[in-house]
Amino acid sequence: MLLFSKAITTPFVICLCFIGVGLIQFSRLQKLLTNQQNVSLETLEKDIKSEALRLKLLNKMPSFGYDNLIADWVYLNFLQYFGDDEVRAQTGYSLSPEYFEVILKRDPRFLKSYLSLSMSTSMYAGMPERAIALTEKGLKSLSPWVPQRSYYVWRYKGIDELLFLGNAQAAQQSFATAANWASKFSDTESQLIATNSQRTAEFLKRNPNSKYAQISTWAMVFNNPVDEKTRKRAIREIEVLGGKVIKTSEGNQKIIFPPKD
Repeated sequence: MLLFSKAITTPFVICLCFIGVGLIQFSRLQKLLTNQQNVSLETLEKDIKSEALRLKLLNKMPSFGYDNLIADWVYLNFLQYFGDDEVRAQTGYSLSPEYFEVILKRDPRFLKSYLSLSMSTSMYAGMPERAIALTEKGLKSLSPWVPQRSYYVWRYKGIDELLFLGNAQAAQQSFATAANWASKFSDTESQLIATNSQRTAEFLKRNPNSKYAQISTWAMVFNNPVDEKTRKRAIREIEVLGGKVIKTSEGNQKIIFPPKD
């Protein structure tokens, strides 16, 4: 009985120790961010290196059955990291994919994290290839039914492929798969996604350089639950492609497509 108790307790204690070390590091990071006005770039860069090492440790350490807990906790760390605009303006977003290496390894069915991966790694860190590779790895653990609405992951992948790699063929396949997965459900949201994704896939198949398809894809970014700077970036890109974003009489924003593709 004593041996059995030790077998359970030992990994639990080890796991708590790892998490404790991580919490200390995260506490230091929060304190540093709070006092960022008085911190030099050199100090910030040292702290980023320290955070990178911590993420590598979290990626390699055994979880002892606490995968979801680790994924949730690292995601909260990521939100703190990504949301600090002043520090990110100085150090960039290069750690974004490192967070998701840990998060998606521990919980590849963490649906919400895929949007953050696409946004932070493709758009802000400038690493769409890395975002797509992480997404493809995660998709191996997904199906049309598990988790619900996993068809969104194919859409995020298609967005990265079209807007940041210019790979219309790959994007067309991703949107077609999103349409296929979404079509298996009868609810209004899924049917709308199925229709829109199929329409985008068909546009890309007929015309890989379609501005209409690109505007539609930026509209997906715009309509996702994203931060204000991402929304402004989407508006700029839509306008560059010849579209417009206007306010309706009801106070909503509407995208106007150019008369010709």
